[in-house]
Amino acid sequence: MGDGGVEAAYIPPLLEVMDLSLEFRTRSGTVHALQGINLSVERGETVGIVGESGSGKSVLSFAILRILDASARVTSGTVSFAGMDMLAASEHALREVRGREISMIFQNPRTALNPIRRVGKQIEDVLGTHTSTLRADMKQRAIEALAGVRIPDPERRYHAYPFELSGGQCQRVMIALALACSPQLLIADEPTTGLDVTTQAAIMTLASGLARERRMATILITHDLALASEYCDRIVVMHAGHVVETAPTAELFRHPRHPYTARLIASTPGPTQGIDTLSSIPGNLPDLRRGDLPSCRFHARCDRAKDDCVSRPLPSLPVRCLYPL
Repeated sequence: MGDGGVEAAYIPPLLEVMDLSLEFRTRSGTVHALQGINLSVERGETVGIVGESGSGKSVLSFAILRILDASARVTSGTVSFAGMDMLAASEHALREVRGREISMIFQNPRTALNPIRRVGKQIEDVLGTHTSTLRADMKQRAIEALAGVRIPDPERRYHAYPFELSGGQCQRVMIALALACSPQLLIADEPTTGLDVTTQAAIMTLASGLARERRMATILITHDLALASEYCDRIVVMHAGHVVETAPTAELFRHPRHPYTARLIASTPGPTQGIDTLSSIPGNLPDLRRGDLPSCRFHARCDRAKDDCVSRPLPSLPVRCLYPL
């Protein structure tokens, strides 16, 4: 309670994921894809989710939006967005949120965009579905959206098909689609995959600048720690369906506490490092179909592991490790 006797009101995070577990039923067994995930994102914050391929980063984003495969089943937990229970919401309510309040940039823009529809018309489709824009104003709004993501000659590009654009331009179109309705939360899933280094920097600078201008929360999903270190306020580290550590970006890179985080950072090249200074992470991700997965799924790859890492419950975040660094 403050000096004036007034206690500050609690403001919940924009997005809060609590104890989320998810599995996929397959012919070869049940894949325990996510277990006990806790994640929060504040308004205006940029959170990076990092980890190897197969760690569950994209699955988590699909679970937040509830765009999962029919074989997926949430076994526990909650996902709350701006006070809305995303897991209990009707499909109609979700359609109102997706695209308008939460938007997503997918990994490969060439496959995410409709190849036989002009990009301007695709932006109009989003505006027509989620806004009250008059039909007579649609084209101008779409051109303005293309101009807003720095696409040269947006009036001409409005008429282009995706195959007529470069990879960087397609990604800019995806950003224009995602931001057309001024969402509160943007999820960017590997937004620079397949782009050259110069284009990567331009795309990330553009996306982060627009997020700041609009005070929009952002989740950046990437395996590129260097990218996350430059653009994120806070980083969440995932391994084999677990969140193993979370910390402010500078703190995480200065003092990683989970052995997996330290290994990830050691395997990431820096501006003055040669390849000979990098170290790989031994072993592979565990088979998530196993019925006897250890408490710590990094156990078999960890040089600090002890016998009780297999069965002893892990501590809660910020570091889910019995023997942290």
